[in-house]
Amino acid sequence: MDIESASNQLAEKVQAASEYTGQGKVAAYIPELAKVDARMLGAAVCMPDGTIVSAGDADVPFTLQSISKIFSLVVALCQNGHKHVFERVGKEPTGDPFNSIIKLETIKPHKPLNPMINAGAIAVAGMIRGNGVEERLDAILGLLRSVTGNRGLSVNEAVYRSEKRTADRNRALAWFLKDSGVLTTDVEETLDLYFRHCAIEVTAKDVARLGMALAADGIISHTGERIIPREVARICKTFMVTCGMYNASGEFAIDVGIPAKSGVAGGIMAAVPQRMGIGVFGPALDEKGNSVAGVKLLELLSQEWNLGIF
Repeated sequence: MDIESASNQLAEKVQAASEYTGQGKVAAYIPELAKVDARMLGAAVCMPDGTIVSAGDADVPFTLQSISKIFSLVVALCQNGHKHVFERVGKEPTGDPFNSIIKLETIKPHKPLNPMINAGAIAVAGMIRGNGVEERLDAILGLLRSVTGNRGLSVNEAVYRSEKRTADRNRALAWFLKDSGVLTTDVEETLDLYFRHCAIEVTAKDVARLGMALAADGIISHTGERIIPREVARICKTFMVTCGMYNASGEFAIDVGIPAKSGVAGGIMAAVPQRMGIGVFGPALDEKGNSVAGVKLLELLSQEWNLGIF
């Protein structure tokens, strides 16, 4: 793809999609996220040679939130193997909201349906090994820093504290997992790790690089360095298709057709196999927790560049 034309087309699509920011609302249930300007929209595209093109608010920092669930899953799979992880977390999508508790109660065994909902991600956090929260967090941060090349990636302490103060639903999920035997580690320590990895701060450019590594099956394509095992990258991209956009994943697969993972700070990471990684930031969310303008932008780009994998 010609870089100049890609840059121009990206800028055009960001401008067109920005009209949709008024249709959503920021994630006010996390007080620190409620302070963000809902009108922002930015995007970055990372090519296989490492070239980045960007438009709009692509340099504005935001927290990964649920996008981080992909990379905590990578760490858990690498440390424990598939059998151990999927004995405790399922592989099926859910039609329920990402923070729902109902399936934990009604299905047997009482394990989360997949690692992309909150209950599943908390269970995954409980599988990450290390002496204390800091060492376990460093395993995730180290992976993210290696993939992005950004050694300065760190936790936004204000967002972390805000999430921790208001996380009653997540605490309920964690204690239910503990009671069911899915979570075998200390509940508060595991939750602390979960809140911290959700609050890791990035830009759309960082997220585009993360998406490109997955698109290249775990390799930093412009250096040839393997960061993520190929099979682990495959599993993660499959979860992105089936569960990555919360309970709108099916609709997104039809309308956009690329593996993607969203977060309630307004980020979306997309991985177009062997072609590009895309990072989007648009904090105005729909009722399911996805960026309204971000989803529209990816739909426009998929149509313009024929990105759909189906």
